[in-house]
Amino acid sequence: MARIFGWLLLGFVRLLTGAQARWHGCPPKAEQRIYFANHQSHADLVLIWAALPKELRGITRPIAAKDYWTTSPLKRWITTEVFNAIYVDRQKQVGADGEVADPLEPLIDALAKGDSIILFPEGTRGHQEDPQPFKSGLFNLAQRFPDVVLVPSWIHNVQRVMPKGEVVPVPVLCSVTFGAPIRVERGEERAAFLVRARDTVIALRDI
Repeated sequence: MARIFGWLLLGFVRLLTGAQARWHGCPPKAEQRIYFANHQSHADLVLIWAALPKELRGITRPIAAKDYWTTSPLKRWITTEVFNAIYVDRQKQVGADGEVADPLEPLIDALAKGDSIILFPEGTRGHQEDPQPFKSGLFNLAQRFPDVVLVPSWIHNVQRVMPKGEVVPVPVLCSVTFGAPIRVERGEERAAFLVRARDTVIALRDI
């Protein structure tokens, strides 16, 4: 059932948006990667998923905001059974012992198992063309998993497919540009890396 629905959803998304992938700085390759991209719509994870070739979709798990993607049985089923998404809590979760849960733990578990992931380092959707400053999660994951390839990505036009406040998607040609991989350089501090990572994403906008 999930496989059939996935093919139907893939066809619908590609018909609506084109979901074109442009591999500018690296080829599509079945290696463990973190794709990190700008974030302006809840449809971002759907578009990147649809843009990836079949052999990469099966090994790549998008990050999904738990407070949005679990608000209905249908959303939960799609993200769990079709996308195999990783849920993250955008609000601090405090355990019974008073300790604050690490929001990166589900991502760490997925990377430790060998999965690739799709990450939105802004944390929340932005409403400007330029991405918001990146949060520290990308840097922390890159340091913990130095062999995982970091691929910057720019999502074009997806915010126009589902304008804020609308419930009916609008057909708009969309694409995802994948850039040249980066890595944390020896001695590079967190703030400098996050600025550089954001700049590599923005640089893909006009390609």
